[in-house]
Amino acid sequence: QVQLVESGGGLVQAGDSLRLSCAASGRTFSNYGMGWFRQAPGKEREFVAAINWGGGVRSYADSVKGRFTISRDNAKNTVYLQMNSLKPEDTAVYHCAGARNVMASSRRDDYPYWGQGTQVTVSS
Repeated sequence: QVQLVESGGGLVQAGDSLRLSCAASGRTFSNYGMGWFRQAPGKEREFVAAINWGGGVRSYADSVKGRFTISRDNAKNTVYLQMNSLKPEDTAVYHCAGARNVMASSRRDDYPYWGQGTQVTVSS
């Protein structure tokens, strides 16, 4: 089992950058595929980015391709989401998610472990 805690959210202006972090507890983090999802008010939680256990396979939602980068540091039990060129439509609560032996999945149902989320607000 793994517990996830996100950090790094905040209020920024359009065009700015933020880096989110997700710290994981547990000894087998390196076996877990990790994902980032986001949920805006009144909307369903949607996929943002995912990475496999080794970091060699990554996937992105079309809406963030070229602007966001997911990465991980297994020595620090942490996954990151670098967000550049932020837009007001990126405003949401961002959640990280983990699943054992999952290959960069975009499906919410593939992830049994979730963090509480961190708020990202982008003003125009």
